[in-house]
Amino acid sequence: MVQRILLLTSADNGLTQRAALVLQRTGRTVRTAVVTNEADIQTAVDTADFDLIICPYLKIRVPQHITSRWTTIIVHPGPIADRGPHSLDWALTEGEPRWGVTALGATDELDAGPIWAWREFPVPDRITKSALYSTAVADAAVECILQAADRARDPVFTPLDQNRAPRPIPHARTRSPMRQRDRAFDWADDPDTILARIRAADGSPGVRTTLAGRLVHIFDAHPGQRVQPRTQPGTIISRRHHAIEIACGTGATMWIGHLRPADAACKGPALTVLSKLGLSPLAIAKAPSANGHDIRLQTHGDVGTITIDSYNGAFDTNFCRRLAATIRAAARHPIKVLVLRGTDNPHWSNGIHLGAIEYADHPAIEAWENLHAINEVCSILLQSTAHLVTIAALTGSVGAGGVMLALAADVVVARSRILLNPHYANLGLTGSELSTYTLPRRVGPSLARKLLADRLPVDTAYAADIRLIDAVGPDTDFDPWLDDLVHTYRDETRWTRVVNAKQDRLAADRASKPLDAILAEELAEMSRDIFDNRSDFSARRYDFLGKNRRPSSDQTPPAGISWPDIAQMTSRAMLSAKPPPSR
Repeated sequence: MVQRILLLTSADNGLTQRAALVLQRTGRTVRTAVVTNEADIQTAVDTADFDLIICPYLKIRVPQHITSRWTTIIVHPGPIADRGPHSLDWALTEGEPRWGVTALGATDELDAGPIWAWREFPVPDRITKSALYSTAVADAAVECILQAADRARDPVFTPLDQNRAPRPIPHARTRSPMRQRDRAFDWADDPDTILARIRAADGSPGVRTTLAGRLVHIFDAHPGQRVQPRTQPGTIISRRHHAIEIACGTGATMWIGHLRPADAACKGPALTVLSKLGLSPLAIAKAPSANGHDIRLQTHGDVGTITIDSYNGAFDTNFCRRLAATIRAAARHPIKVLVLRGTDNPHWSNGIHLGAIEYADHPAIEAWENLHAINEVCSILLQSTAHLVTIAALTGSVGAGGVMLALAADVVVARSRILLNPHYANLGLTGSELSTYTLPRRVGPSLARKLLADRLPVDTAYAADIRLIDAVGPDTDFDPWLDDLVHTYRDETRWTRVVNAKQDRLAADRASKPLDAILAEELAEMSRDIFDNRSDFSARRYDFLGKNRRPSSDQTPPAGISWPDIAQMTSRAMLSAKPPPSR
């Protein structure tokens, strides 16, 4: 008999999506219900079309009359005996070397139910809360969910009373919610202490502090350089791209990439947010070096590697332009293979930067500029690398334009755990990034339309099955696996075959329909999404970023300028068509 599972969750986040896909792949039927209150939970269970309730990410209590009728399993991101809503925040703040995930039965007392499954894992150094949750926690949670679902079908299995369960982490205990006073630091503290506090709150809620007299929550922190000890801690001393450099104790600095005003619902690039709060970026000196941590080009022999590390996988206009320039520079090196890869960041790319758009003085203009800039990256990856084998190595999850950017490469590979969301419509967009060209080329026109219309996540196993990607690598030891794969494309015979096939296809497709014509068609549709707001892009964007709706002013152009003028001003001459290769 097929096991039917209802997933109750506070958000359809990456863990929930992974859990649903893995359970479905084992032959179970799965329905996901996003709930915010008891009434939502009641509506979700009224159909009674399930045998088991699993809650991979639930912030509210399941009513007793439901848990008494159906077995209900709660996934808690902490080891056995750990209780409380901020388990990971405390673990990272206190420097726990190991942590865990527990699947427990729902009871009136939160996190106190019997144990259905548990896992432990080491906590990597200097990891952010969001990265830990999306990797080690999610991996352990999926294993717990599968084991618990199996045990729910076993008539002789009895979940283990917590009071009798082993304690792999002996000091695990009930912790109170973490407040801002628990997260607080002084800018005179040493940078390692400050970084640990920010990383433990990264993603949400951030650490509240004061910068230039403005009360903000800070995110996206990275070590800076040594400065003169006489600099007042907390002083903004320089800027680079969208980030700001701040003096800390012991004569050191750190970079902060994103901020959220204390009274706002969503975060944005640090300089843009400060500008909204009345601090002109021109009042902050430029950093002596324009090089940052977010785009790095390295060459070794006949292999070039571009490593990207954008916060939450969001590519703003400046990032896209710098990435395009880096790909051009790489193509001028005497290399045979170019790899575009990520870091340990759980996101490889999610396309355009919605936060930068939201905080822009004229969001529609910024969206249009950002779209042109990411399209330029896709065009260059297709056209300027005709003499190279290009490999997109998806080290983190991808969505919307991030998926389509990767498809501009000759070869697309991915870590096993990541998710792909190859669609745009949830944000009220039709999409661009040459998606009408690269996606059908990969999976065929019919399946391309279905992926865009269904708006569902895709795991790497299915993505490989439909040839959306070419290979799946391990979650651990991914780098050695990738090195071995790159080596196979350095082989002269294989390299020649791939490059010749690519050049032949480029020529054939160029004759059929120029790339700039394809882009023009996509941009015509996107202009209606952005400037006419025909599918409520502005409100959907804000919902995605901040959870609340508000009226949008996207459709108010600067005085004396019309939207057609803006489209003409921002459009760029497209490069001649050079479509992607066969593999």
